[in-house]
Amino acid sequence: MAKSPLVVGIDLGGTNMQIGVVDARNKLIGRSGKKTKAKEGAKAVIDRIVRGTEEACEDAGVTLKDLGAVGIAAPGAIDIPRGVVLEAPNLRWYDFPLREVLQKRFKRPVVVDNDVNGAVWGEFCLGAAQPHDKNPANEFCKGDALGVWVGTGVGGGLVIDGKLFYGEFFTAGEVGWTTLFPHGKKGRRTVEDFCSRTGIARSISLRLKDYPKSKIYDATDGTGEITGSKQLSKAYRAGDKLTREVVHESAELLGIAIASFVTVLAVDTVVIGGGVTEALGKPYLKRIRKAFRKFVFPKRCADARLVMTALKDNAGIFGAALLARAALRGAPAGR
Repeated sequence: MAKSPLVVGIDLGGTNMQIGVVDARNKLIGRSGKKTKAKEGAKAVIDRIVRGTEEACEDAGVTLKDLGAVGIAAPGAIDIPRGVVLEAPNLRWYDFPLREVLQKRFKRPVVVDNDVNGAVWGEFCLGAAQPHDKNPANEFCKGDALGVWVGTGVGGGLVIDGKLFYGEFFTAGEVGWTTLFPHGKKGRRTVEDFCSRTGIARSISLRLKDYPKSKIYDATDGTGEITGSKQLSKAYRAGDKLTREVVHESAELLGIAIASFVTVLAVDTVVIGGGVTEALGKPYLKRIRKAFRKFVFPKRCADARLVMTALKDNAGIFGAALLARAALRGAPAGR
């Protein structure tokens, strides 16, 4: 019996999940989205994933039985061969056998990877990070790329010589855990602590008492607590002094971290995505580029492309789906 060309890609984030059915021409033919609600526990999240996948199939006019495989890109450190989520603080999952659990529910092969690995692979094959010498099948291309996704947390992924690069411990590219201030207090040390939406919100809250007339209050219905990237964007675009100070500082720190990675890896493309990036747009990317060019070494590395995600919300969906298809064909996309 021939394997179905239809695959599902699931982009599981700390706040939201996006699910899509992808056909043989890499077209998104059905999708759904849900809140992750990690606080409700793993079982509730899994139930929501299954319901969301069923809804995406209904939108595509197919059933779960029509699928060849399912790919899921999950946050945190992943044991790729075993499909186990080793550590996902935003989901509160530790040593969670995600592939085993989902295969029992879907009765289909399941591939598990890191969420930003999925997004970067999607951008590399179909989006902003496509290499110049890519082939029509979008497979086995040469080229390198670093992906940095700024949302609830900060994640990263690496493509080296046309393949996802995992490293010996399957954690390559974890930009968010780069230490910026080793002597800082807990929660004020890493890129994620300062550059994620959660970190930016924390920085704003720590200074808010000094800005009693901040437009943050208008953007958050008077609470002063940022819980989403749209609120952050609203205050930023309104010219709020506090928001702009914190966002600009976080963009500079992220640019410095990216400069360090490009210096070490000499990749020629960095694609930046995630909810914060999409909400703040070009002014945010401009600040990141400025810091990157100032601190990267040698100066010839300043020619590296820093580009914004082209696939946006669909990057993780396409990446996870393509990883599932590669596994079906017996052609792993990573090493």
